[in-house]
Amino acid sequence: MPRIKLECSCGKVKGSTEEVNANSGTRIDCCCDDCQKFAQYLGQENSVLDQYGGTDIFQMPISHLRISEGNEQIACIRLSDKGLYRWYTQCCNTPIGNTMGAGVPFIGVIHNFMANASTRDEDLGKSRGHLMIKFARKEIPENLLGSYPKIVLRMFSKLFVWKMRGLNKPSAFFDANGGAVATPKILS
Repeated sequence: MPRIKLECSCGKVKGSTEEVNANSGTRIDCCCDDCQKFAQYLGQENSVLDQYGGTDIFQMPISHLRISEGNEQIACIRLSDKGLYRWYTQCCNTPIGNTMGAGVPFIGVIHNFMANASTRDEDLGKSRGHLMIKFARKEIPENLLGSYPKIVLRMFSKLFVWKMRGLNKPSAFFDANGGAVATPKILS
């Protein structure tokens, strides 16, 4: 399985993934308004969002992501007090990914943090489709939509298996007691 190098745009935060490929996770393009707000907050709309307002995300077990350099640069926002934890680098505002919480073995790694642009389709497979299309900035062609029920079923079945296998630890984003490694800024 490929080991994908992770790096922010300025190079201060680095890491890698372990045991990931097209079968181990789920690659999607999320068009939700929250993903769009996150890109706007970071001032990264042009580099994060595609022409439809979608973010290329690879959903994988959080324990398969390691940060090797720049931990002190990791920051977090939540769009509400119950929203996803949205991780980024404060050095250059590179989005890292989205997590649900310490006990959930999930991270949606955002493409900007993965240093595999030229081999992404080979490493992770093609996107299974655009989701949350009601927030898309323009109509998405039929061939890019994918099957919403199949994608959601795959995501939840992966999450269940990862939970049963205890893949929520170790985590680069939550300590042993379940606390976030950076205090999330709550946006309202």
